Amino acid sequence: MTDIFIVEDDNALSREISLTLSKWGYSVCEVRNFENITDEVLEKNPKLVLMDINLPCYDGFYWCLQIRNFLKVPIIFISSRDNDMDIIMSINMGGDDYITKPFSPQILVAKIQAILRRTYSYNSDIKNEIIKFKDVILNIVEGKIYYKNKNTDLTKNELKIMKILMENQEKIVSREEIIENLWDSEEFISENTLTVNINRLRKKLESIGLEEFILTKKGHGYIIK
Repeated sequence: MTDIFIVEDDNALSREISLTLSKWGYSVCEVRNFENITDEVLEKNPKLVLMDINLPCYDGFYWCLQIRNFLKVPIIFISSRDNDMDIIMSINMGGDDYITKPFSPQILVAKIQAILRRTYSYNSDIKNEIIKFKDVILNIVEGKIYYKNKNTDLTKNELKIMKILMENQEKIVSREEIIENLWDSEEFISENTLTVNINRLRKKLESIGLEEFILTKKGHGYIIK
């Protein structure tokens, strides 16, 4: 899991920030494709995003909104624009802080540390907030599954089923393994009850356009493709 994802089109500054944060022990990733920033963020699943405002294609406000459709990851805006309206816009668009260029590396690190501490101190057991497979995104924290422009809420058991299937992408997961994952002991659940849960989950997936996403491998278990 990446710690910090940097969205900055000034290559020299982006590299400088990356080197500074690396020295502080953070794993850092810099944006590669400014046309698909949301996809890159979902792929890297960072703990925090540093977002410039003036960017190619779309500005940082736009990408902040797009990312917010899927993740609650903290976003710090970094910009040379220092007027009140930009700062207000950054907050209204879902930003967590705003740093004006040029800035001190020590100030940047201090703000990052504070936000990470505040955001994750109560969620230290959560290793991955999202799991992505093709165009399907499972948000563990929200208990939702996204497909293109649609999403649906999952129950606790449906979320557990989707999580184990998404973690074993294109691999068969046995019914016994799913049962153990759901209830920790096979004696608490029948085969029929698992079938009911799977069927309900399939109907929810079909409602957002995911037909035949969970396939049955008779005598073996289930697989997603």
